[in-house]
Amino acid sequence: MNSPHIRNFFPFSLSVLGAVTLLAAGCATTAKGPQTETLSQDLSDAAIERYIRAHPEVIEQSLQGLLAKREAELRDHHKAALATKQQELLHDPASPVSGNPKGEITLVEFYDYRCGFCKKAASSVTELQKEDRRVRVVYKDLPILGEPSELAAKAALASQVQGKHQAFHEALLASNADMSKESILKIAVKVGLDAKRLEADMANPKWQTVIDKNRALARELGISGTPGFIVGNELVPGWLDLNGLKELIARAGHGK
Repeated sequence: MNSPHIRNFFPFSLSVLGAVTLLAAGCATTAKGPQTETLSQDLSDAAIERYIRAHPEVIEQSLQGLLAKREAELRDHHKAALATKQQELLHDPASPVSGNPKGEITLVEFYDYRCGFCKKAASSVTELQKEDRRVRVVYKDLPILGEPSELAAKAALASQVQGKHQAFHEALLASNADMSKESILKIAVKVGLDAKRLEADMANPKWQTVIDKNRALARELGISGTPGFIVGNELVPGWLDLNGLKELIARAGHGK
């Protein structure tokens, strides 16, 4: 699986000074135990420095342990958030839906119309719906690549008014256009949308509200890049091909 677009590394870091402080505290505590009676209760700063210079790997081990612990805590938090956010994920009336509206398995996708990995995954999402009639797809616009991405998201959301979201959505992802208003409206015309009406509908402030809600939901779920796929309580960040999507659906099906 490829890395998602602009996916931030886990937001946790320690300076070397901080690591040294943690190590010193650990040494001081250990010094009170029966196995380290040879260490002085009053371990000096100089002694700590000598120890670290002689065993630099201890800092790396400490950082790795702390990082692993924090990542595990975040995974647990995000898993719990998935369980509590099912209504927003599956049944937000502002989120476009395709596939089988009554499908027993729902695939939720967070995406950006300018994201290369989203474009790469688009044909697989379309093909999945054709091959598996159990699948219902919910689209969550998450424009993270600047104003053109946000403009495209508003246009796609507004296309629901004319009942052509799916065709327009797929055309936007298939396009290499710059997602300026002019290029977006040209794509709209090609799929049968009334461009003037679409432009007027795009100005409706409710689309910004939808985007803001999606951003808040993504943050709560730990989604910092696109694409992001969710089925049930499983979140897969990054690009998935058709086989990867089928495996995700199959895991959900076995869990029923």
